Amino acid sequence: MATFDSDGVLIDYLDDGEGPAVVLVHGFASNQVVNWVNTTWVTHLKRAGYRVIALDNRGHGKSQKLYDPALYSTDLMADDVVRLIDHLTLDRPVVMGYSMGARIAAFTALKAPQKLRGLVLSGLASNLVNGVEGGPRIAEALEAPSLDDVSGQQPRMFRAFAEQTGGDLKALASCIRASRQTLSAADVARIAVPTLVVAGADDEIAGSAEALAALIPGARALTIPGRDHMSAVGDRTHKAEVVNFLGSLAN
Repeated sequence: MATFDSDGVLIDYLDDGEGPAVVLVHGFASNQVVNWVNTTWVTHLKRAGYRVIALDNRGHGKSQKLYDPALYSTDLMADDVVRLIDHLTLDRPVVMGYSMGARIAAFTALKAPQKLRGLVLSGLASNLVNGVEGGPRIAEALEAPSLDDVSGQQPRMFRAFAEQTGGDLKALASCIRASRQTLSAADVARIAVPTLVVAGADDEIAGSAEALAALIPGARALTIPGRDHMSAVGDRTHKAEVVNFLGSLAN
């Protein structure tokens, strides 16, 4: 693991393997290890011939914890990704994000299209535009005295997940209050790099992969049968299709 200073915020990241670079951006309440190492994404991409960079988003994992919601806008977290690309002097990597990470990746593609070779948006599809409800309730769940004090399926799921991943509950509550910005249909239509959109068929948080891909010029869509928000991330079909997409960018 290594760290770099992103405009005063210390960001932890993994850098492993050789070849064209892929930058991985994890989801809310997760971290680089849980989202990408434990699910064997890092191993899978390395074996396919890629250099894998995975950061802990601000407030997550080993990166600096911040407690002001204003410091967790998606725009600021996308700046962290752009600065990491510059810090490592990466030559037009592919940026892949899952869930909240997909939102960050989309913002990154709009900020710095000239720095990217391609984009993979996983675990957040049409709801990048339509919005994902429940942020305030999840924040309250994270601030509750214990999981026993939390009601509602989604708030309980995120509180349990945050505890499982060892997250800083106060920092995560600040993050969820500020990091669920949407993009308009016109915004996503300006994404100017080759894009793959992936979502589980049963993922109500993500929405429709086909609907989002239809808004992005030339984008591909993959819907994974029988997978929801938590089970889609490590799916074999998911990994195989991403590697196929990465290979297509070299042609």
